[in-house]
Amino acid sequence: MSEHLDSFAMAQQQLATVATKINLDPNVHEVLKHPKRELTVNFPVSMRDGSIKMFTGYRVHHNLARGPAKGGIRYHPDTDISEVRALAFWMTIKCAVVNLPFGGAKGGVACDPKQLNAAELEDLTRRYTTEIAILLGPDKDIPAPDMGTNGQTMAWIMDTYSMLKGTTVPAVVTGKPIAVGGSEGRIEATGRGVVTVARETLLSRGGQLPDSTVAVQGFGNVGAAAAKLFYRTGCKIQALSDVQGAIYNKNGMDILAVEDWVKKTGTVIGFPEAEALDPAALLLLPVDLLIPAALQNQITEANAAQVKARYVIEGANGPTTPIADLILASNGTIVVPDVLANAGGVTVSYFEWVQGLQSFFWSESEVNAKLEQIMVRAFGQVNAAAKKHNCDLRTAAYIVGVGRVAEAITALGIFP
Repeated sequence: MSEHLDSFAMAQQQLATVATKINLDPNVHEVLKHPKRELTVNFPVSMRDGSIKMFTGYRVHHNLARGPAKGGIRYHPDTDISEVRALAFWMTIKCAVVNLPFGGAKGGVACDPKQLNAAELEDLTRRYTTEIAILLGPDKDIPAPDMGTNGQTMAWIMDTYSMLKGTTVPAVVTGKPIAVGGSEGRIEATGRGVVTVARETLLSRGGQLPDSTVAVQGFGNVGAAAAKLFYRTGCKIQALSDVQGAIYNKNGMDILAVEDWVKKTGTVIGFPEAEALDPAALLLLPVDLLIPAALQNQITEANAAQVKARYVIEGANGPTTPIADLILASNGTIVVPDVLANAGGVTVSYFEWVQGLQSFFWSESEVNAKLEQIMVRAFGQVNAAAKKHNCDLRTAAYIVGVGRVAEAITALGIFP
């Protein structure tokens, strides 16, 4: 097993592992190894200094056997086709794990959104939307926010697509602002799902969340929402990080105060009730719950043996490499995989899509109750599969997810 894998090779390795475990039909395995379709676009954007800059964007559909394509759009300098393929594959599995009627998709533009002003971001988004519009539609492909994008980005995509169609189409994207058809509870849905799954994991092993110690890598949308919900549950948040660095307080931090500090300064760095911490050291703290909620490939062969957390709850996509998984398991660390732990976001995106199609909207309490029900059910099914097959939770999640996708592929058959 190689540690030096690109994202899609890592996803392929995860698929191969579970295929062996469940004796997956080789023909189905062959289908799942390949994305259904890929679109790469190169497009110009007029910059505010008068220059024209070319950008490269992607949209990948992995598998549509269970329904239309669902997956986020990210803006990041390192975005490439391999990463987008992997993320689309993980979305296929994730949607199946929580039993949503979607297939997996992902998109992205190779850019640094922090280097673009608001007008340039809008122009980039609208031009990218026109380039991939042939794939989009409420019954075809429904994007959502991801790293470097947000509700405003989705509003621009919705408006651009609606202009092309000549009518307002709210259900073409999810993660939109409430004012244009977004769902209550969507912003913190991924973080809420992380906390729900963490709670269920502890309960299934005789523990409980209150008084648990927590370290959160990444204080973005997912990490910040999770940290706040852990804090409200009575957990002790000992460490936090963002792109500028990390902070630590052994006695725990007031997350509401941290949020206020970030609103004023734009970073967790310098928060007066904590000390500076090497970001790499955050992953190695002796906490009950480690929440990697930043980029992929954070826990690797190089540092996995030093991870002291009892549980790793993956808020990010692909933060743990296959070799690191083996090392963590041998040291007794329980990993709750991304395809289960961070599925709260796509679950509430599903709710938003349904609400948009029906033009009938739910209250935040209804959304949160339905999210709770789905996440608890999904954890129970994955945990049961882990016991049945005597395997770790990642393998169990793939057994559940791949099994459902394989069943759909087999039922549909091959046309012509």
